[in-house]
Amino acid sequence: MAAPAVLLPSTSSKTESYVDNKRKEDIRQANIVAARAVADAVRTSLGPKGMDKMISTASGEVIITNDGATILNKMEVLQPAAKMLVELSKSQDATAGDGTTTVVVIAGALLKQCLSLLSAGIHPTVISDSLHKAAVKAVDVLTAMAVPVELSDRESLVKSASTSLNSKVVSQYSTLLAPLAVDAVLSVVDPLKPDLVDLRDVKIVKKLGGTVDDTELVKGLVFDKKASHAAGGPTRIENAKIAVIQFQISPPKTDIEQSIVVSDYTQMDRILKEERNYILGMIKKIKATGCNVLLIQKSILRDAVTDLSLHYLAKAKILVVKDVERDEIEFITKTLNCLPIANIEHFRVEKLGYADLVEEASLGDGKIVKITGIKDMGRTTTVLVRGSNQLVLDEAERSLHDALCVVRCLVNKRFLIAGGGAPEIELSRQLGAWAKVLHGMEGYCVRSVAEALEVIPYTLAENAGLNPIAIVTELRNRHAQGEINAGINVRKGQITNILEENVVQPLLVSTSAITLATECVRMILKIDDIVTVR
Repeated sequence: MAAPAVLLPSTSSKTESYVDNKRKEDIRQANIVAARAVADAVRTSLGPKGMDKMISTASGEVIITNDGATILNKMEVLQPAAKMLVELSKSQDATAGDGTTTVVVIAGALLKQCLSLLSAGIHPTVISDSLHKAAVKAVDVLTAMAVPVELSDRESLVKSASTSLNSKVVSQYSTLLAPLAVDAVLSVVDPLKPDLVDLRDVKIVKKLGGTVDDTELVKGLVFDKKASHAAGGPTRIENAKIAVIQFQISPPKTDIEQSIVVSDYTQMDRILKEERNYILGMIKKIKATGCNVLLIQKSILRDAVTDLSLHYLAKAKILVVKDVERDEIEFITKTLNCLPIANIEHFRVEKLGYADLVEEASLGDGKIVKITGIKDMGRTTTVLVRGSNQLVLDEAERSLHDALCVVRCLVNKRFLIAGGGAPEIELSRQLGAWAKVLHGMEGYCVRSVAEALEVIPYTLAENAGLNPIAIVTELRNRHAQGEINAGINVRKGQITNILEENVVQPLLVSTSAITLATECVRMILKIDDIVTVR
């Protein structure tokens, strides 16, 4: 396999130059082996019966997850080619949101086939071009077997969301979380731009306590904070007029670090009196507009509110939620359909938001502030996730994110495709048939791609504890007889028509997985040397 160093007849007779081909083979092989090691690490977590990984970070934090992108993200990968696989799962997460494990497993299988093609002496460029052709053909085959879906067909959307949730830790709650994800996405879809969904409009608030069963969709706003109780302020207000303010209700400080020396106590009194008047003046302006709920942004320069101002606000019967994070302001103003107020001078009625009810509710060990019945509410929604411990909470959030992404895919590209290894086997069959038509090396390479795609059903069967070889052979047989949608039913442990079993996924997930995986493998193949720059 490794060619010996060759002595080339050079133009000038004085210097003989050696070309060492062995090193390039070695580097390519090292890259492929490293990348395959990464792929094998996540392979066991594929599918509904896949195992979960426990990741312990350097800071002592523990994460339990089944999501390929999360696993690879947290892994400390040093080899540059293996890093490409981590990037690959990230880009699949960005494009489709689901199928992050699938894409890495496919890439690993393709690399394995490439290794045997390389050792057979086929040039990397030839393999790379054939891979590209096979990927283009694969996308056509997938598109041909997809089923169109309408957004009004809520049942299909729920089916695909629950398929995505079935492989997660929280799979037993998929009956609750799947419809929840569908409703959340459908409520933020803008009718003017129906194919664009911004998942930032769905805010996920996590609260410890209860079980995942208590997760709910809130039409309105939820703050994971309590209303300030200083001086007996109100905790429930109906017909609320809400202001989001970005200034501080506290006495002004000097601009630069300087101290004021007060020599006698009458001056002391004057300072206190001035402070009181200043704050009272502000609160009178606020009260004049009829505002009765204040959301105050966190302040770095000085305290956003002091005890004195809280006391006066409570006297004025104004509910205060303080320390609202800066990056939440945009979401809040969009939901409440109001404007943030940056200065007390700009405090006007038209900048307020209106809601039927603002109240503080106690949940688990803490309290939350809920705003419901918002007038002219923007297209946003809030999901309140509950869980018995922090690990379950985090995983529920990640799984919910995947389900939301799946529904978003369906909004972008309204086609469904069967799951359970059916599309991969069908691709493998059709590419295998196509390889016989092609001439020369191309046919040989495409046949290898067809073989590599069988890794998905093989792994699904293996993770479910079935006999992979028997299952995959039977699956091939069924597809050869023309049953396009035959797939592995993991629950029954046999092969059934997967569409009827409601195991479906968006077309975008499958097509982007194949195109991204082949792209990544082509890049790894083309690398023949690693140059380290110090």
